[in-house]
Amino acid sequence: MYLEFFDQYILFSLFLGVIGSSVRFVERNEWGAQPPSEPLKKLTLPVPYVIISHTATDFCTTQSECTFRVRFAQTFHIESRNWSDIAYNFLVGGDGLAYVGRSWDHVGAHSFNYNIKSIGISFIGTFNTVVPPKVQLHAAQKIIELGVKAGKIASNYKLLGHRQISQTLSPGDALYNEIKKWPHWSPQP
Repeated sequence: MYLEFFDQYILFSLFLGVIGSSVRFVERNEWGAQPPSEPLKKLTLPVPYVIISHTATDFCTTQSECTFRVRFAQTFHIESRNWSDIAYNFLVGGDGLAYVGRSWDHVGAHSFNYNIKSIGISFIGTFNTVVPPKVQLHAAQKIIELGVKAGKIASNYKLLGHRQISQTLSPGDALYNEIKKWPHWSPQP
């Protein structure tokens, strides 16, 4: 019985890509999220866009530092921007972890006119002149890959940098030049 369950777990894990080169998600309760100030709207899935941004804050390399940055971003978005929650669906830290923001199922507040049709992934840090470390890039790529496998992101999605749809420098020149090499990057929205 145990072996049968274990075999099924291994097969399911391989299907989702969670063995070996995957990413660990830090759930909202783990990073100490406050509840949204109002109910979040549901996304219509799968979404056709993935939007990459950066937080334009200090970089983080440990779960403790990254947790602090994520909580700070949420507080800023709720208290200063008057948004109902942290803007992003996910954030990726220099620790290689994926921090759950609004998750797969809820409309973000990261990209005006694209929130209702995209998953927003923000890199914690400022990447104007420095490319994020490989563990951070890998985490973002794995989020996208898992989203496609789970039916949350369309298989023919378009990958865009935040600057392509908003008047911003985000995700920074260095990160933008990096994501232009990724599958599904599109020069046009």
